[in-house]
Amino acid sequence: MKKLLALLTAAFFAVNVYAGEYPDISIEDLKAAIKAGKVTVIDVNGSASWKKGHIPGAKDFAAVQGDLASALPKDKNALIVAYCGGPSCKAYTKAASAAEKLGYKNVKHLSAGISGWMQAGEKTEKGN
Repeated sequence: MKKLLALLTAAFFAVNVYAGEYPDISIEDLKAAIKAGKVTVIDVNGSASWKKGHIPGAKDFAAVQGDLASALPKDKNALIVAYCGGPSCKAYTKAASAAEKLGYKNVKHLSAGISGWMQAGEKTEKGN
């Protein structure tokens, strides 16, 4: 019984360590990538939040998830950044893992989220 419990604990730990592990990107680095036109940003806060305000150019994951492949660049090495509400939000993993499943290799996470973006004084845009 102890061996089984140890095995299950190890498996649980391994899955949780691997799941949702995407490198973080800073607000400054994301701003530079946006300015250079070298990133696709995905907002995972839901359509209502996206309409109120999102990082400029960010895709509304709720609106594109059915056909995410057409919303992303053809280059599988292109930078994809997913974000949600803030540092404690894990919803971004839906978009990040969906992009990864499509074969994208350079998927990152803006852990600051939209709240950190706005706290840093960065501009947002409203959606239609």
